[in-house]
Amino acid sequence: MTDAHHIEAHRIEAEGISATISTEGAELVGLRNGADEEFLWQAGPEWPRHAPVLFPIVGRLAGDRLHHEGQDYRLTQHGFARDRRFEWVERSPARAVLRLEDDAATRTLYPFPFRLEMTYTVEAPGTLTVSATIANPGEAVLPFSIGAHPAFRWPLEPGTPKTRHRIVFERPERGSRRPVVEGLLGDPAPLPFEGRVLPLDPALFADDALVMPALASRSLRYEALGEDGESVAALDFAFEGYGDLGVWSKPTGADFLCIEPWRGMASPRGWDGPFTEKPGLVHLAPGASAAFLWRVRLPAG
Repeated sequence: MTDAHHIEAHRIEAEGISATISTEGAELVGLRNGADEEFLWQAGPEWPRHAPVLFPIVGRLAGDRLHHEGQDYRLTQHGFARDRRFEWVERSPARAVLRLEDDAATRTLYPFPFRLEMTYTVEAPGTLTVSATIANPGEAVLPFSIGAHPAFRWPLEPGTPKTRHRIVFERPERGSRRPVVEGLLGDPAPLPFEGRVLPLDPALFADDALVMPALASRSLRYEALGEDGESVAALDFAFEGYGDLGVWSKPTGADFLCIEPWRGMASPRGWDGPFTEKPGLVHLAPGASAAFLWRVRLPAG
């Protein structure tokens, strides 16, 4: 008999969609529509991941050091959850739940008790919902950030030039962006677009991710355009609980686009204070929990 504890991946299905989730990092590793077309980047050599879970930080800390109560802990970019094996809580035909809790190894990196559950649910027509629930089982406030990092195929429609793609936001975005400089946040700069439409181009990512704090929108559409300028394929994407957004790809030509809802981001350049005072963290009271979710609807194919 196969020990269910050691099942490496589980596939969930509903009309118009299937998703495969791995125990390693509780990572989404496959996302297909009803025509069996894959929409998730398949971890090629340009970037060896699919859709990592970012916890307990998003981005980097200065020097990869977490300062807490007079001690330093080495916590590298995007935290450790993406590299830890989660435990199965539920594996059903349309839902998968996985859990990660603090242990001796995590406490050498991040000295706080926590419980993180990732829930993946599919439903017709063609929709996946991914929820991250963080609970604080400790006796002190739990400081953390949480983020999603799914990489969707780009071009979205095969044969369509990358430059005939765009993101259309729910609302006009009149805020600023934060450049990423050696993994840390630079000073605010103007957005590279006006209003609701971000035209996509690999050159947009020449200096790393496009980071948008305090986004006005809570949904967007990622779409490919035909020669007539009309949409030929689109992903509808929405999120709750998150407030910041990263958009990223490799400027060298990798065929993916990451759409990343975050709660928190990298440390600002020049900031290296106590972790509990880091800008943008969630501070979760003892015994409390908080949920953050994103949802995507695939083209029918």
